[in-house]
Amino acid sequence: MLLLLLIAVPLIEIYLFIKIGASVGAFNTILLIIITAFIGIMYARYEGFNTLKSGVSQLINNQLPIYEIVSGAALAFAALLLILPGFATDTVGLLLIFPPTRKLMFKKVNTKYSAQNKKKQDFINGEFEDIDENENDKI
Repeated sequence: MLLLLLIAVPLIEIYLFIKIGASVGAFNTILLIIITAFIGIMYARYEGFNTLKSGVSQLINNQLPIYEIVSGAALAFAALLLILPGFATDTVGLLLIFPPTRKLMFKKVNTKYSAQNKKKQDFINGEFEDIDENENDKI
């Protein structure tokens, strides 16, 4: 799967560079890539600070900031995607930055893994102690 991604993503990016470059010109394509990266990183920084503030308020209320931790990791990944040159990676990065689309993506992943966890919960965990009846007579 990873090998397929490593091959497919650059091919998609090259295809999009050629198509968009033919439409708007080479200089405008390069300028568009730089502008989307700059705006995306600035917005990722803004959303990162909001996530950090929300996480701190969760900690103050003695709650575990699970969503904020996952959201922070997603924002870091989105910033990485925005730094990489390309339109497909910029699109995925921008979708991860905006909170409504990020929540939708988390919801899909959460339902997938919760269904897998329900299958794994067929076991009952417990402890046992082996009691030998002959040892009780000696006491």
